[in-house]
Amino acid sequence: MSEIMDALAQIEKEKGIDREVLMETIEKAIIDAYKKDKDSEVNMQVKMDRETGAFTAFIEREVVEDVENASTQISLEDAKLHDIQYEIGDVVRIEVQPKNFGRISAQNARNVIVQKIKEEERKSIFNHFQCKEKDIVTGVVQRYVGRNVCISLDDKTDAILTENEQIPGEVFHPTDRVKLYIIEVRASNKGPKILVSRTHPELVKRLFEKEVTEVADGTVEIKNISREAGSRSKIAVWSNDSNVDPVGACVGLNGARVNAIVNDLRGEKIDIISWSENPAIFIKNALSPSSVVAVTVDLDEKSAKVVVPDNQLSLAIGKEGQNARLAARLTGYKIDIKSESQVEEAEPDYEDEEFEEYDEFEDVDEAEDGEEPAETDDYEAEDLADEE
Repeated sequence: MSEIMDALAQIEKEKGIDREVLMETIEKAIIDAYKKDKDSEVNMQVKMDRETGAFTAFIEREVVEDVENASTQISLEDAKLHDIQYEIGDVVRIEVQPKNFGRISAQNARNVIVQKIKEEERKSIFNHFQCKEKDIVTGVVQRYVGRNVCISLDDKTDAILTENEQIPGEVFHPTDRVKLYIIEVRASNKGPKILVSRTHPELVKRLFEKEVTEVADGTVEIKNISREAGSRSKIAVWSNDSNVDPVGACVGLNGARVNAIVNDLRGEKIDIISWSENPAIFIKNALSPSSVVAVTVDLDEKSAKVVVPDNQLSLAIGKEGQNARLAARLTGYKIDIKSESQVEEAEPDYEDEEFEEYDEFEDVDEAEDGEEPAETDDYEAEDLADEE
């Protein structure tokens, strides 16, 4: 029986299925197969030796005076043929030899065992990837399936990167290694269905956690992220340690840390800004790389009016409004941006409303009310390549 134990050990190693589960499956499979082939009402017990793999099978029948069900009962006279000590009410255990099972029983048992192994393998894979839900994994591109991409996560598991979860314009080739964010892991009859994304904002956050030690250990917090995948992301960071510069920690020496993340995202620009609990300062920082003259904030309406130099208006708004849009998402405020000239022309109307927060910034690089100057870094692959 050593061959059986060797086989079970190999299955346990290759498929990650506990040996005890396999042995219990074999025991149950033998019982089910015998009942299906021989007698469905019989009370049967099968025990497999955990050391040698040898098994014994017994049919249990109750000793009665008058037998009404031959499958579960035995007469006292017949019971005493097995052991003269038996009395009415005792349970006789009659050993069943494997040779009596028959070919059909053996085949049924085999089918049950194979099916159970498949089920346990699917369960093992599901549990493995469920633990990675809301985290990132590295996959290897296999092929396109229509407009979706089949990506291998390991030797046994594939995920489908759907078109709407792909970064716009991104092209994949077989054997490309890509970082993916696991949105959800669902169980199914054909194995776990793993939903992955390249566009989710949390992908950026997880990449920083992997790359930046200070983010991983909680010294630097990522307060919020706004992202337009493939184009630009803004990330607001804050340090719990006054001796640690959150922006500098995320950028790394000569941009090494953020450069690695930009490469993972195929050149997506990343603005790293300092978070502030003061909404006006936070909004000012979020609009970087534009300079800001003044910010007025309506806390109740979650809106802000921002004044920028005339030559900075297009930069503050960004191409097709992207910079202003990302800043609004990052801060949670509706932002109205005007140049100094526009404010002067519409000054009566612009200052009619009362605002609870007001900050003027004489110079974008000067500290305000003891706050550190806003720090922002805008990185993309080409810029970093030039630096190196």
